[in-house]
Amino acid sequence: MSDPLQTARRTVLAAGAAALAGGTLAACGGDGGNTAGSQSSTAATLSTSAPASGSASAPAETGAAGGKAIAKSADVPVGGGKILKDEKLVVTQPTAGSFRCFTAVCTHQGCLVNKVENGTIDCPCHGSKFEVADGAVAKGPATRPLAEKKIAVAPDGTISLA
Repeated sequence: MSDPLQTARRTVLAAGAAALAGGTLAACGGDGGNTAGSQSSTAATLSTSAPASGSASAPAETGAAGGKAIAKSADVPVGGGKILKDEKLVVTQPTAGSFRCFTAVCTHQGCLVNKVENGTIDCPCHGSKFEVADGAVAKGPATRPLAEKKIAVAPDGTISLA
């Protein structure tokens, strides 16, 4: 016959170990599976034929397609882009009326990109550069493209996550 105190102790230890393992696994989930490159082939380029809004006001909470508004098309230069540090995103406009969105986290070592110029999205840490048109590596040491995010552009020029 087993000792009731020993059985209770085993039950508490087993429950604690299970809770600890569950918390550790949840913590490892971190970014919801949005690792660099995992979505690079799933998002499409979105275009708008509406004139760009001249408003520099902050975007509304929700925008086109019901997603979170992140920028205004007027704030994204043609051939360049706009870095959204808080969202860790970069929105580009490779050609007039064509908008793309990528993670602003460099695939080399996780630094945030800091500028968009001369057709590339640039990382300050080790010099990696990515193409504004598709997030592809233009210059290493990064070897994987920036992960693309789906966006929608409303007729008023609001750019939202789709």
